[in-house]
Amino acid sequence: MSNPTRAESQKLEINKTSDQYYVDSYSHFGIHEEMLKDKVRTLAYRDAILFNQASFKDKIVLDIGCGTGILSMFCAKAGAKHVYAIDMSDIIDQAREIVNLNGFGDKITLIKGRVEDLTLPVDHVDIIVSEWMGYFLLYESMLNTVLYARDKWLRKDTGMILPNKARMYIAGIEDAEYKQDKIHYWDSVYGFDFSPIKKLALLEPLVDTLENSNQIITTKSQLMDIDIMTVNKEDLDFIGKFSVDVRQQDYLHAFVAWFDIDFTQGHKHVFFSTSPYSKYTHWKQTIFYLKDDLQVFKGDKIEGELDCKANKKNPRELDINIKVSFKGRQARSEHEQFYQLR
Repeated sequence: MSNPTRAESQKLEINKTSDQYYVDSYSHFGIHEEMLKDKVRTLAYRDAILFNQASFKDKIVLDIGCGTGILSMFCAKAGAKHVYAIDMSDIIDQAREIVNLNGFGDKITLIKGRVEDLTLPVDHVDIIVSEWMGYFLLYESMLNTVLYARDKWLRKDTGMILPNKARMYIAGIEDAEYKQDKIHYWDSVYGFDFSPIKKLALLEPLVDTLENSNQIITTKSQLMDIDIMTVNKEDLDFIGKFSVDVRQQDYLHAFVAWFDIDFTQGHKHVFFSTSPYSKYTHWKQTIFYLKDDLQVFKGDKIEGELDCKANKKNPRELDINIKVSFKGRQARSEHEQFYQLR
């Protein structure tokens, strides 16, 4: 085998560093507490599993990114023959204790490591369960690992993945107060021009909860639709075209994006949304502030495209480019802006 080139070695080192940072962030119990207390998330998984016990009875289950083991225990409770639960972080040590304390030590095998580097004790699994979603759905790129496991271990004809569908949406919002406080603030800081910081503030999308759904001043538009059973890794770098209609006269300061999740392979279908119209989730929403506001009127149409790609240096981060074509009642403009979700 030939030795790796310098460029290849640097790439491996970058991936190792980003992976280690990612793993370390999930080693502390605090992030798991936040996820467990997210009832929309946790109860959706519970219901998708326990309301479909016939699908789990005597099945072999793979739990990817098992964290504290809550999803594995739901699967064991639903009648799974055995659950193989994998996590890279040190929290798996506590998960092992939790599993044993709750009487599932003979039903759940916890494995520490990177899925791509592991060999399972079985050739095939019947079901893959994973809470892979990140901010803006794809941040942290854990879906890549789910797809790897699907192609390597999931039974081709009868296999199930929970969840199995995801959709992403975008809409325009009015948010003058926040933009003034967090973006325009840098125009004059105690009388000094801090505009270089303003450029950084505009570069990073805001992950937060929209305070009031009434701030949404356009219709929504679907950006992408993923079927986890069939999607390829290459499809996760995508360009989503959108078209929204303005519902009221106002200024459009930003676009907000969110995602919906479906569990549809069992008898009982389960759904949840991270929409501003829905209950709070720890994923919140992702807000992209525009450099220049758009003055819009009811009936105006805004068209555009969102180009999302994994960052080349750190594939867990996202590079996002938004192009907007606005032909309004009183103005027309073309707008393009680059963002980094990191």
